[in-house]
Amino acid sequence: MEHTYKYAWIIPFLPFPVSMLIGFGLLLIPTATKSIRRMWAFPSVLMLSIAMVFSANLSIQQINGNLIYQYLWSWTVNNDFSLEFGHLIDPLTSIMSILITTVGIMVLIYSDNYMSHDQGYLKFFAYMSFFNTSMLGLVTSSNLIQIYIFWELVGMCSYLLIGFWFTRPIAASACQKAFVTNRIGDFGLLLGILGLYWITGSLEFRDLFGIVNNLVRNNGMDSLFATLCASFLFVGAVAKSAQFPLHIWLPDAMEGPTPISALIHAATMVAAGIFLVARLLPLFTVIPYIMNLISLIGVITVLFGATLALAQRDIKRSLAYSTMSQLGYIMLALGIGSYRAALFHLITHAYSKALLFLGSGSIIHSMEPIVGYSPDKSQNMVLMGGLTKYVPITRITFLLGTLSLCGIPPLACFWSKDEILNDSWLYSPIFAIIASFTAGLTAFYMFRMYLLIFDGRLRIHFPNYSSTKNTSFYSISLWGKEVPKAVNRNLLLSTMNNKVSFFSKDIYQIDDNVRNRVRHFSTYFRNKYTYTYPHESDNTMLFPLLVLVLFTLFIGAIGIHFDRGVIDFDLLSKWLTPSADFFHPNSKDSSDWYEFLKNAVFSVSVALFGLFVASILYGSVYSSLQNLGLVNSFVKKSPKRILLDQVKNGIYNWSYNRGYMDIFYTKIFTVGIRGLAELIQFFDRHIIDGITNGVGVASFFIGEGIKYMGGGRISSYLFLYLSYVLIFLLIFLFFQFPSPDC
Repeated sequence: MEHTYKYAWIIPFLPFPVSMLIGFGLLLIPTATKSIRRMWAFPSVLMLSIAMVFSANLSIQQINGNLIYQYLWSWTVNNDFSLEFGHLIDPLTSIMSILITTVGIMVLIYSDNYMSHDQGYLKFFAYMSFFNTSMLGLVTSSNLIQIYIFWELVGMCSYLLIGFWFTRPIAASACQKAFVTNRIGDFGLLLGILGLYWITGSLEFRDLFGIVNNLVRNNGMDSLFATLCASFLFVGAVAKSAQFPLHIWLPDAMEGPTPISALIHAATMVAAGIFLVARLLPLFTVIPYIMNLISLIGVITVLFGATLALAQRDIKRSLAYSTMSQLGYIMLALGIGSYRAALFHLITHAYSKALLFLGSGSIIHSMEPIVGYSPDKSQNMVLMGGLTKYVPITRITFLLGTLSLCGIPPLACFWSKDEILNDSWLYSPIFAIIASFTAGLTAFYMFRMYLLIFDGRLRIHFPNYSSTKNTSFYSISLWGKEVPKAVNRNLLLSTMNNKVSFFSKDIYQIDDNVRNRVRHFSTYFRNKYTYTYPHESDNTMLFPLLVLVLFTLFIGAIGIHFDRGVIDFDLLSKWLTPSADFFHPNSKDSSDWYEFLKNAVFSVSVALFGLFVASILYGSVYSSLQNLGLVNSFVKKSPKRILLDQVKNGIYNWSYNRGYMDIFYTKIFTVGIRGLAELIQFFDRHIIDGITNGVGVASFFIGEGIKYMGGGRISSYLFLYLSYVLIFLLIFLFFQFPSPDC
């Protein structure tokens, strides 16, 4: 058993060879590498699947009661300084490893088809594999400096993937915005690490926690400095997990491909900040005011993210703000000490949000041929509607993910969110009221999104795409063939007659702006697809959605706990047993049906009310009343019409303009710093340089003036010199020997 733990270090490095092979292949033999480009998806999925098996094995051992295991080896030893690398296996590591590998596998399979049209297909898979390596290395790290190394690698990969389509100015700007914003958090994290090392002389978690606890008990450290260091550590988590006020990069990160949006928002980058806070929770609990700060930032983020999602038109931006709000719930739970509820919601939210993001990619994929390859149109929910009959499987999966995030039982997020709300009531009624109100907002904006996409009729006009518009696609996907819906025989024969060499360069001439109507990447593994637009996605894209639906339906069962002979198991508590000292007294270990129903009725009622309001405002009933003129006549008769319109417009403008945070940062930081820089430049150029240049110019003119005063006689110069010497000598003697009267 210990042998398995000892070699757990191999988990992070399993996806790494794929990145290296793709990179070297593109560098040394680009033609051959690109010719079999779709085959690279198989080793990517295979290596991550092996990592998943290792992670599952470690998780089973954790559930069966094994203790926390840490394995270290020295990297640098110099006098009193020793830097060790290693891996730490505990419940938090195993939970994060399972999330990263399972969601990562689904995203990779999905990406095989979603990115098949893109010229950067190989580069995308290289980045994704390295992303998974970095995140797995982060969660298995045994000390702070090792975490910081992988932390920066995760940031680098996210920068590359957010700006994957860097030729689009908006994507290039988005990745720069994410990079700069995270630089703030990363600098704070580095300062916190250095400060803690200054206090404790150690970077290992076990030593760090023990030393800080002893110093706090014995008053052996400056509490203000320790609080400052812990705050800097938390700043790193705030930026990485898009918490208020460093959340501004998250909606712009949607400019990257949809699969990476799913991976970032489900189990990798934004989860890294949550992981850091959970890992350092024993440290934060003994330092004054830090837990209050964490819970305060969490509850602000919960409400702020939900209000920003209310009126968004872009489907991915709306989901991004939803992620921000749900991560706020997790941060709130960590801040109030509800460790179990926080990790529970991290698990359930990861699978539900991955399902929603991949479902949004399927929707965008079906809309692109109608509106053209334009994110402003293909991701605009206002242009959608009535997609139920075109994408029925995507619609069902998206609905289940929506209901889960709304907190409707028995779906996954209901169990975890309800537990966070219950613990919030025990900690602070104010926080609980805000969190409960936000649960209603979550149900509202999520069901609004569903209704805008699938309810009613398609709101964009297109000529006869729903009848007999056939388009042929050729692929070399390794995940199985799909039966064509129809066969355009002339197009098929004309394409088959074209000889395509296995190493032909013509294979990669893919349009950058639109998805090609005919793609023939290789003569091998050729599958024929004929679509009707809007159309359902391929099996390769639907398979991950169906798997994630199963997780969304049943993953909540791991946290169910009753003890009155009804259900007598709690897999999550068994999983977290080695970390039982992290539990907060507010977290209940068991309950009965009556107590559970009493606590759940309120939260479910709030969610149902949000669903009801969304269905009234955006459903078919409201549209029918509006078409009949009943809504307008009612509004005209209402004496509060002006006030209601002002409130509605105010909420809409607040949400659509992102809470004016970008404007605020632009005015305060961008314009302010630029103005300060211009002032400093003026002072440097006209004052500092002016004095220096003025002395030089004055010396020049004085020299020129003296030059014309000279007569060329040495006796005259000697007389003047002696006169000056005599004058200075008399002045010196006058001050050296004062008069007797003094």
